Amino acid sequence: MAIMTRAALLKGPYDIDLIEKELVCDEDGVIVKNHKMGICGSDKIFYRGKLPPKTAEFRYDPAFPFPLGHESGGTIVEVGSRVSDYKVGDQVIAFGWNNNYADYFKSKTWQLQPVPEGLNMDLASLGEPIACAMYSGLNSQVQLGDTVVIMGGGFAGQIIAQCSKAKGAHKVVVVDTLEGKLKIAKGLGTDVTVNITKEDPVAIVKELTGGTGADVVVEAAGSADSFNAASELIRHNGKFVFYSWVTEPITLNISRWHDDGLQFINTCLVHHTWQERFVWTPETLRPVITGQIDIDSLITHEFPLDQIKKAFDLADKDDTAIKIMLRP
Repeated sequence: MAIMTRAALLKGPYDIDLIEKELVCDEDGVIVKNHKMGICGSDKIFYRGKLPPKTAEFRYDPAFPFPLGHESGGTIVEVGSRVSDYKVGDQVIAFGWNNNYADYFKSKTWQLQPVPEGLNMDLASLGEPIACAMYSGLNSQVQLGDTVVIMGGGFAGQIIAQCSKAKGAHKVVVVDTLEGKLKIAKGLGTDVTVNITKEDPVAIVKELTGGTGADVVVEAAGSADSFNAASELIRHNGKFVFYSWVTEPITLNISRWHDDGLQFINTCLVHHTWQERFVWTPETLRPVITGQIDIDSLITHEFPLDQIKKAFDLADKDDTAIKIMLRP
C-alpha cells in the first residue's frame, strides 16, 4: 500500500520546501519511518546552489529540483516481498541519498545499517556522519605521542579531534575560522585552538613541534586555504588524511607533497563499498555507545520538520551551528 509523506524539495538556490509525496515499497526495498534527521555540510553546499558533478553516491542527478536529505535513522514500517535481511520494526541508520528530509523514506536494504545495541535513536539518526568521522579518526594512523592537526572544527572535525586525543596524541590542534567552534573543541579536550582569520596555523604548529611540523593532518574544512595550510604545516613523511568534500577545483602545492614524501589516507567511509561500511560501522559506533566520544555537545539546534526553511536559513547564516537536527 502507498504511504504519504512530507518530503523536502530543493527547487533552486536558497529555495527549499516540503511537498506531499507518495511512497510505494519496492520488492527489494523497505520504507522507513524517520526518527530524526541531520543537516550535513554537503546539504548546505547544495542549498547555496553549488551542485557537484554526478557520482556513484547520488541516487538522483544533482540538478534542480533536487530531493534533498541523507542523514537520518528510524524504524522500518514496510518491507518488500524479496527482502529477507530486515523486517518490520527493525531500527536502521540511513546510508544513502534517499530524500531523507521526510516523515518516511524508501530505501534499498544495502543503503541501510542496523542500529547497534545500546545506541539511542537520537544518536542513531546521526549514525552516518558519526560513523564517517569515527572511521577517519580510527584509521588516520595517529600514534601515541603524535602532534595532530584537524583543519576544520565542524561536526566531523570535533569527533576526529576527540578520537585522536583518545588514541594517545600528545597534542591535538583544531584550526577553524569561528571562535564558537574553537571554544567547543577546547571544552572537548583539544590542546590548542587556532583561529585562521587571526593567527598563522603554520607558524603555530612549527613552534609547537620545534620546527618539524605535525605528524598527522586531517583536512576536514574543504577549502583551498585549508588544503594549502595543511600541506605546509605537515612534517616530512607526515600523514595527510582526506576527509572533506571539495566540490570546486583548487590550486595546490603538489611539489611539497612529492618532495617531502607525504603519505595520503582516504578515510571517507561512506564512499567505500557498502560491504566495507557494513563491517566498519559497528566498530566506529562502539566508542560512542561506551561514552568515550561526546556527540551530544555537538548537537546545537533542533527544529520540527515543518520549519525546514528556518533550519536551513540558520545553517546557511550561522556556521557556529555545528549540527542542526529536524524531527518529523
